[in-house]
Amino acid sequence: MANRMILNETSYFGAGSISAIVDEAKARAFKKILVVTDPSLVKFGVSGKVTALLDAANIPYDMYTDIKANPTIANIQNGVTKFKEAGADAIVAIGGGSSMDTAKGIAIIIANPEYADVVSLEGAVATPNKCVPIIAVPTTAGTAAEVTINYVVTDVEKKRKFVCVDPHDIPVVAVIDSEMMSSMPKGLTASTGMDALTHAIEGYITKGAWEMTDMMHLKAIEIIARSLRGAVEGTPEGREGMALGQYIAGMGFSNVGLGIVHSMAHALGAVYDTPHGVANAILLPTVMRYNAPATGEKYREIARAMGVAGVDAMSQEEYREAAINAVAQLSKDVGIPQDLKGIVKEEDIDFLAQSAMDDACRPGNPKDPTKEDIIALYKSLL
Repeated sequence: MANRMILNETSYFGAGSISAIVDEAKARAFKKILVVTDPSLVKFGVSGKVTALLDAANIPYDMYTDIKANPTIANIQNGVTKFKEAGADAIVAIGGGSSMDTAKGIAIIIANPEYADVVSLEGAVATPNKCVPIIAVPTTAGTAAEVTINYVVTDVEKKRKFVCVDPHDIPVVAVIDSEMMSSMPKGLTASTGMDALTHAIEGYITKGAWEMTDMMHLKAIEIIARSLRGAVEGTPEGREGMALGQYIAGMGFSNVGLGIVHSMAHALGAVYDTPHGVANAILLPTVMRYNAPATGEKYREIARAMGVAGVDAMSQEEYREAAINAVAQLSKDVGIPQDLKGIVKEEDIDFLAQSAMDDACRPGNPKDPTKEDIIALYKSLL
């Protein structure tokens, strides 16, 4: 079997690296850019750090800020209209997963107008044309959307999220500048950081995992485990570590998939608008325990990467429990809720479970769940 690796064309890392955006835009001869960003990032001057560079370089652009935390079909369709009206030929996406997922949807449809309904992009769709160029500038350390071939869209009418997997949607340039993440409040830093940890752990144990992605995921777990607490407290070292750790996790999981933590979290986001990172963090330890019998010796290496001492002297049961406990402790230390009380209504669980079963992330789970299994997992957290 062939193992495929797809990464973005060019990436820049380090404080101040947003200066490379101007050079890349000029080298690629972009005539007009659509800046896709969250309205709160405009309000607090974060996206202005990039647009100031474009202004100074006399690179024309228009702004598109019709974006929700869980981007919708309408957000993407309105963005397609805005791109056309602006006469743009490229996108600069500034923000977290919501901005970048919106940008990916816009860019794919501009190049492949037959998918203008958006819903036809669900799953692993082989669009014929590469999307219009995207320069992605993350302002959160979590989603790694700047290096993945995935994006997630909310169908408001059907109360569901759907995952789109398309090699043609990957940004051509990613700019991972920790200074663009410095304004993240503690809660957002914590939730996006736990999202990144979930990417690394699920990517490491997913059915599609192999040696190259194992290398990426274990390193990402190690970096995130030592960096997230500091990032939440606002230390430069913590911020820089999380910027790198989440990107490395993205390199891996984008190519091998995820599991039912994500499929269950997508359902929570669609029904209750639960922040994705919070949903993942609450679910992760419980789902890790459920998956443990199907993971061989991998939890020993997760425990080691999480900083647990003495794992080689532990039994399989002990190192599996140590890995789960280390993840749960990190989540608790950064202020994530520990259960779904106050989020999930029991009468919705059947719908949530079916949505999770139908989600594109579910088949990658190391243990094949039944709908009844997922119902039991949700209920165990109430």
